[in-house]
Amino acid sequence: VFPGVRQAQWLTKTKLVEGLPPAVQGIMDNPALGLQELEERAKHMVSHARLWDTAEAAPRRERYCPVLFENLIHICRLMSGKYPSLSKRMLARNCRVAAMWERESILLQVRGLSGILMNSMSPIPPVASKEEILATKEHVLETFYPIAPTIDLQEVNVYKELNDTGFRDGYPYSYPHTLFFLESANVRTDRFRPEQLRAKMLMFAFGNALAKAKALHGNDPKVLEQPVVVQSIGTDGQLFQFMVFQLNTTDLVSNDGVKNLVWVDSDQNLYERAQCVPEVKKGVVTKPAGISGFQPDTFKKFLALYLHGTV
Repeated sequence: VFPGVRQAQWLTKTKLVEGLPPAVQGIMDNPALGLQELEERAKHMVSHARLWDTAEAAPRRERYCPVLFENLIHICRLMSGKYPSLSKRMLARNCRVAAMWERESILLQVRGLSGILMNSMSPIPPVASKEEILATKEHVLETFYPIAPTIDLQEVNVYKELNDTGFRDGYPYSYPHTLFFLESANVRTDRFRPEQLRAKMLMFAFGNALAKAKALHGNDPKVLEQPVVVQSIGTDGQLFQFMVFQLNTTDLVSNDGVKNLVWVDSDQNLYERAQCVPEVKKGVVTKPAGISGFQPDTFKKFLALYLHGTV
């Protein structure tokens, strides 16, 4: 299989950094925010989505994955009592985005539905410093010779070059903040595998950032004075992928110069198992009903990305 994220890195001229950026880590580690106090509530919300939301013995993924997402967003919104600017956000569903760019001699586009998009009235500040951005000049992008890096992309005839954020001019919540991708199909083969999901998250974070950058600064390729940051979170209702993307340049034709940056935190379980009915062997309960192996850090990462740019 052609490597998903590595291919997306080449297409978007991006250097990958493992783990979340210090700005997000700082939110997670800040005791003053009281994220610990919300842990019990988050655990309760997992139980609600996996065990109690339906009369069925075991809710199906296409049901519990969106319910869990809504529950987590609900907890995040509770923070707006403390931070009123969090209320200046809007969740838009079935958002469309279109972004075109040239890479080497190939014209590329990201186009289509980009999941659920949370928009904000103000942008997320740059995550990498000017020095870190300049240091990306030294980074060498991986090539796939003799395989073309566009090997499995769909070829289409484009009659109109389109860069469109999906929102009309003057829309107050005009900055893309976080994209959410719910892989909620019941049948495993209908869901993106984690690696494919991360590649999709990167392409759409990039597409939204590029469309926004062009709306703000025009179509001329350049290194951006004010980089555009867009985040992505993907989940199948249990396993989470977290991503923070920073668009540093719209000059994407060559492999030289400043690169874009993405921080990726992969394959984080929110809990290990949901037992809807107790497992009984020879009259003894071997596995009680309930959620086991709840991982508070995964919840804190979700919350930190939500708070990022405001706190």
